[in-house]
Amino acid sequence: MALKIRLARGGSKKRPYYHVVVADVRSPRDGRFIERLGYWNPMLAKDDAARVSLNQERIQHWLDNGALPTDRVARFMAEAGMMTREARNNPNKAQPGKKAQERAAEKKQKEEDAAAAAAEAAAAPAEEAPVEEAAAE
Repeated sequence: MALKIRLARGGSKKRPYYHVVVADVRSPRDGRFIERLGYWNPMLAKDDAARVSLNQERIQHWLDNGALPTDRVARFMAEAGMMTREARNNPNKAQPGKKAQERAAEKKQKEEDAAAAAAEAAAAPAEEAPVEEAAAE
């Protein structure tokens, strides 16, 4: 039987309250669970001590018996010092898509070509009017 340490939602509409539970992975989110291990109240301030409460002894017991925490519960456990969790970072998330990158490259190339043409025009000597036409005027 595969076990997860996860959150089960409680509370009323627009006022969430979560219980940290150990449950079978096949049971519904708010359905049957094996044991309640703590709670999380996201309505409280982040620096409030009563925001998250974990029964560390029982969590360690279930971890030793093969239960795996979900990502959110793993964050809580890392904050409590029960486990180490590497910070996730996706540096490519904020980059534009493939077509937008292609358009930006085309725009940059056009600007470089225009700047090169302007530099060539400035470097080339200005054409002087023919001497005969200048004398006739």
